[in-house]
Amino acid sequence: MTTKTDHRTSPTPGAAQAHILVVDDDAQIRQLAAKFLREHGHRVSMARDGREMREILAATTIDLVILDIMLPGGNGLDLCREIRSTSLLPVIMLTALGADTDRIVGLEIGADDYLVKPFNPRELLARINAVLRRVRGSAGAPQSAGYRLRFEGWSLDTRRRELTNPEGAIVDLSTGEYEMLLTFLDYPQRALSRDILMDSAKHRVATGFDRAIDIQVSRLRKKLDASEDGQAMIKTIRGIGYMFVPAVTRA
Repeated sequence: MTTKTDHRTSPTPGAAQAHILVVDDDAQIRQLAAKFLREHGHRVSMARDGREMREILAATTIDLVILDIMLPGGNGLDLCREIRSTSLLPVIMLTALGADTDRIVGLEIGADDYLVKPFNPRELLARINAVLRRVRGSAGAPQSAGYRLRFEGWSLDTRRRELTNPEGAIVDLSTGEYEMLLTFLDYPQRALSRDILMDSAKHRVATGFDRAIDIQVSRLRKKLDASEDGQAMIKTIRGIGYMFVPAVTRA
């Protein structure tokens, strides 16, 4: 079994010093993205395909990957799945205009965000910084009481960003899944609309893409399964959105 390594806990102290890997076979896109990101304080490495991506990931610490879906010799979705199988490294997918299926699949396999090509470099920068803030947000925050949330034998440690099941095993969550679960735990037993859930996922720019919220909920349900009495923890509220059913305590 391959052991997962948590690139999210890189010692990089802030988004301004992040090391970003841009994976795209279009040299112009690579160069323009790299130039813009470097001008705004990021370190940037570039790869043309999956082979170069793997070489860079093996040789250096990367904080976030920007991954194009259409790549020679390997689909970006397959590469994202490969990254997610061994790492919690944040991934932002680049998708073609109107490729809703690619965006859905990307979210399902664990991508943290997506951006449609052609894109505005400032939007790319905003999404990168937002993902990094959400990933590292708790690192510089005061460690006050109440950082551990408990429900139905489960525990979410918001300092370590770790979800532990009733058997004591850690359950991996993507950035989007973590933020959605945290929102549910902050407002248990209350109906939350898709708009509220979208707003809570601050690493995403609102697009009206409600399907993304439904996908995240579906993924969370699979990871949480059902409580012992068979009742789903996340209940669909027709015409409104979703509700987290269990009571939540903070310790």
